[in-house]
Amino acid sequence: MYRLTCLLIGCVVWATAGHARAEDSYTQHQNIVYTESFGVGLVMDVFVPTGEKNGLAIVDIVSGAWHSDRGKIEQHKMAQMYEIFCKRGYTVFGVRPGSITKFTGLEMLKHIQEGVRWVKEHADEYDIDPERLGMTGASAGGHLGCLAGVASVDTDAAVKAIAVFFPPTDLIEYAGGDVNLQSDARINTILSALGFNGRIEGVTEEQATKRLTLLSPARRVSGKEPPFLLIHGDADNVVPLKQSELMVDALKEKGVPVKLIVKPGGGHPWPTINEEVAVIADWMDQELKAEGVAPNSVGN
Repeated sequence: MYRLTCLLIGCVVWATAGHARAEDSYTQHQNIVYTESFGVGLVMDVFVPTGEKNGLAIVDIVSGAWHSDRGKIEQHKMAQMYEIFCKRGYTVFGVRPGSITKFTGLEMLKHIQEGVRWVKEHADEYDIDPERLGMTGASAGGHLGCLAGVASVDTDAAVKAIAVFFPPTDLIEYAGGDVNLQSDARINTILSALGFNGRIEGVTEEQATKRLTLLSPARRVSGKEPPFLLIHGDADNVVPLKQSELMVDALKEKGVPVKLIVKPGGGHPWPTINEEVAVIADWMDQELKAEGVAPNSVGN
């Protein structure tokens, strides 16, 4: 019950992770429209380093409990996401893919792909290499990042490396194997919205299973994915550690480079998560460098 309640309210504990500090490492450009859907504009914030750029960029999927209101941007600030990356010279694109109250998971996936395309189309404007993009996200943002990673291979929305925190990756397993969306289980509130905008009248178990499979990155790995890094706490009672383990197993089975870091005692999230954001930045430094060229890293 606690796990489901946290997902529904967006896990406000994320907002207290890390420590707020004066931001002088970047300039923030707010509410840049990157696409529209059903007449609704979808926006991103762009964080441009004030210091030397390294020519690399990170697409940050800003979503918690599959909501992408501005508060989620503030939560990522509290975790020092933008400060850490921008101090190293990265330009960060905080893509907001829309919220579960309006869009399905597959529609959010499409929005993320459109966001990546927008970033690539504007690469010259931001002095970044469109072929060396990383992607990150946490919780629902981690789920959508993983989903984009497996769904975008061999497309112009592909990125070079993906690193996420505590993502749901197998929604069928997460629901305990019960995909009867007509039942009264509270998890079905989320799954029905993610799969069908809540319009589940007449939806069969077979149809629900098919849709949730499409929304489960651990069930869609092809072997063509970029390298992955997953970080998950072993005390997470919102998204169980098993969800990351299932993704890791699926990637390993297909020969995709993947690393799992387990945070001892880590919940959803943990107070010192900015330290793991720096770990992700270290990993991106290695994965995104061009052959023979190391990114300019100026530290934390």
